[in-house]
Amino acid sequence: MAEQVMTTKNKALQINLDPSIYGTISEIGGGQEVSRHFFQAGGASGTIAKTISAYDKTFSDTLYNKGGKGRYVSEGRLEKMLQKEYNELVKTLEEGRGNDTKFFVFGNTVETLNYHKTNQGHGWLGVRFRLDPKKEANTVIIHVNLLENDGILQQYTLGALGVNLVYACFNHSKKPNSFLRSLMENLDRDRVEVNYIKMFGPDLDYVDNRLLGVQLVKNKMTMAVMFDRQGQVQQPSDMLYKKNVIVLRGTFRPITYVGFDMLKTSVGLCRKEADYQKEDTVVLCEMNLERLMRKGDEIDEKDFLDRVDMLNGMGQYVMVSGFFEFYKLSDYFSSFKLKALRMLLGANTLEKIFDDIHYKDLNGGLLQAMGLLFNEKTKLLIYPFKKKENNELITTDNFYLPVKYQYLYQHLLSNQFIIPITEYRKNILGIHSKNVLDKILKGDSSWEEDVPKYISEMIKNRKLFGYKE
Repeated sequence: MAEQVMTTKNKALQINLDPSIYGTISEIGGGQEVSRHFFQAGGASGTIAKTISAYDKTFSDTLYNKGGKGRYVSEGRLEKMLQKEYNELVKTLEEGRGNDTKFFVFGNTVETLNYHKTNQGHGWLGVRFRLDPKKEANTVIIHVNLLENDGILQQYTLGALGVNLVYACFNHSKKPNSFLRSLMENLDRDRVEVNYIKMFGPDLDYVDNRLLGVQLVKNKMTMAVMFDRQGQVQQPSDMLYKKNVIVLRGTFRPITYVGFDMLKTSVGLCRKEADYQKEDTVVLCEMNLERLMRKGDEIDEKDFLDRVDMLNGMGQYVMVSGFFEFYKLSDYFSSFKLKALRMLLGANTLEKIFDDIHYKDLNGGLLQAMGLLFNEKTKLLIYPFKKKENNELITTDNFYLPVKYQYLYQHLLSNQFIIPITEYRKNILGIHSKNVLDKILKGDSSWEEDVPKYISEMIKNRKLFGYKE
């Protein structure tokens, strides 16, 4: 039987009736929606030590950012809120009730829809809490996009989400997947997107935030998560803001000399563009969620982490998404303020993009998909592909293209929406990742000739992809 979901009011009431839970609620920007739920549930005097809403920016700076700079709706501002309020809470109440109290601070800093509806509602929510009065505090931070087209509805969503977060911290901290799923209880996915989560602290040291990020995609709480070069989960709009973005899709099991050459040549092409700056460029190696799954609808966690470590080790950013079609991936990136988007793919994949079968769910078919795929900031960079069965070289000149789309293709080619990569290493084109993986599994040492030295050493040292000495 499915587990019964508690209402938002009952969750707030259960927390209020627990005499060991006591703390502060600090909210900026979206009203006092979370504290309102606790007050209306009844018994809030047993839970709430203080509520505060530093709505004015000057008050916010005075309380949480004295003498500093930074955005108001940001992870940094939220962390300062949690730290200041928790320190004050413990300093004030530790002596009197610290031996038997699980202190907590809930905070949020939010931008809801403005009167003219010209902005995107989003916000940062977090809880600093201790499960054992004798231990240091834990912290959970999430970022959300508020999707409703009404400011009042966004406030209602924010209130329910905040209660869910506080409740999860005290009831699901030992089960990360249950923790994530509980955040969306009493909420629909078309109301809110949770696209970032970070947990840390003495009771949460066992959690790998990279796996949490992938679970967000698996649970359809967001369509994509991103990791920086150190493997840390990042909020996409912060990481990609005003950046040139290059995306290479693949399985990376393992990445071969071909993959390296694709990345190198694509960056070389981007350098020729007038607005290119190395520090403003993010190269993303993107993996589709379905390719991380094993039988039983579970994520092969070790395999995924191995691939992230491998890509991070070569200085790459990593992305995991639930997108299959390229037009959906491009449309996703269009919601961010990018300088440019370059999607890197092989000529064999270009054939699939012009295949009608992938667009049966669109009323406008392939033409509608092309409208979503290409915009003023998006281009496809096409790398040649050598067929392993007959060594035929597939390029932008000879890939299979239905006759009815030839004029459309010529338009895209002539206007440089599609750009062929011409400077590539011809001697490596016969390398295919699947063949390399087969060699590793069979114990054929010739696979080491197909990957860079760093990758081969990592595979052997960590026994990746079924490697055996």
